[in-house]
Amino acid sequence: MKGWYTIMFNESIKMAIDGMISNKLRTLLTLLGIIIGVGAVIAMVSLGFGVKEQIKENISRLGSNLLIVQSGGRTATGARIQAGSGARLTYDDAKAIEKNIDGIKYVAPIVSRGYQLVVGNQNWTTNVQGSTPNIIDIRDYTVEEGRNMTERDMAGKDRVCVIGKTIVDNLFPEGDAVGKTIRINLAPFKVVGVLGSKGQSSSGQDQDDVVFVPLTTAQNRMMGITYVNNITIQAENENVIDAVQAEVENLLRTRHRIKNPDDDDFSVRNLAALMDTMMSTANTITMLLGCIAAISLLVGGIGIMNIMLVSVTERTREIGIRKALGATYNNILLQFLIESAVIGIIGGFLGVALGIGASYAISAFAEWKTVISVPIIIIAVVFSVGIGVFFGIYPARKAALLDPIEALRYE
Repeated sequence: MKGWYTIMFNESIKMAIDGMISNKLRTLLTLLGIIIGVGAVIAMVSLGFGVKEQIKENISRLGSNLLIVQSGGRTATGARIQAGSGARLTYDDAKAIEKNIDGIKYVAPIVSRGYQLVVGNQNWTTNVQGSTPNIIDIRDYTVEEGRNMTERDMAGKDRVCVIGKTIVDNLFPEGDAVGKTIRINLAPFKVVGVLGSKGQSSSGQDQDDVVFVPLTTAQNRMMGITYVNNITIQAENENVIDAVQAEVENLLRTRHRIKNPDDDDFSVRNLAALMDTMMSTANTITMLLGCIAAISLLVGGIGIMNIMLVSVTERTREIGIRKALGATYNNILLQFLIESAVIGIIGGFLGVALGIGASYAISAFAEWKTVISVPIIIIAVVFSVGIGVFFGIYPARKAALLDPIEALRYE
């Protein structure tokens, strides 16, 4: 009995393939719905996953496990001021955070201002940042040539700088910038290091268009200020970042004599929380793209139902003959379900090829990052087969319920 069912199954597959070959154009049009549906699902979900990876990479380029403390909050009169404005944070605040709070890897206070840079007849305007040497580690830069700033540079308020590749390309077209002099706002600074390239951030900002100088030099010899714009803190790991944030807030309230948290003259941004929010948004976008693409799969399923109904009508007499020779309800049902499944399987695999090709094409021509997921490919193929079977049930059942006498009379 088992061998008989195997023969029946194999014969049904052969009949399904023969039917597809004998009606090539109709089969192609039916397959197109499944092929485009599966291909669209894979391409769109790959694009969504690519967005997620791009978000991870761009936030990681800023540094991992980061807290950014900015001035802002309420003034003495109770009015709200914009984050980053005011002059409430100091270098002493940064040193107190580094000294008194556990779980911190690096602390870097930062000041910044736009200046014109001049080398010979070349000039470039950019944002010059004054900070401590560990800003390089926090921002995940590498010193490709020369050296980083040092604590000795900080203590001596030395006019030295570390520059990015964009600065080198625009001011030192011949290369070899280390040891050369740049005039920043007419004051001479010695280039002691060149940073490795990092490219653009998620917002399109050139991360290589950067100049770092010692914090003390920037405050005392360039800007004439005693405060810092923000304090960047890198926690040891993601498990302690929330505890570090709470301790930083409590320490600054104590140092700034703030009793009510609503009166904070600073704000603390948690980039780990920002990443979670952005990843959640990216997941929603990916789901939306996948759902929109899946609609075309449903359209393809309707196409399968349509073609199978036509097939039942065309083969009514054949079905009558098979029933007269002893074919049961289940035999006829199985035959048409297998034909629907074969269409779904072939369309699914061709759709996978289309989806992978489309993903690579998007990555190559639109320069968008795409990530092809094997589980999504498997789900898309299984779904396409399921669509074929589901939409083939009604035509198959209609065929199986045909009265053999009426079917034999059909012309």
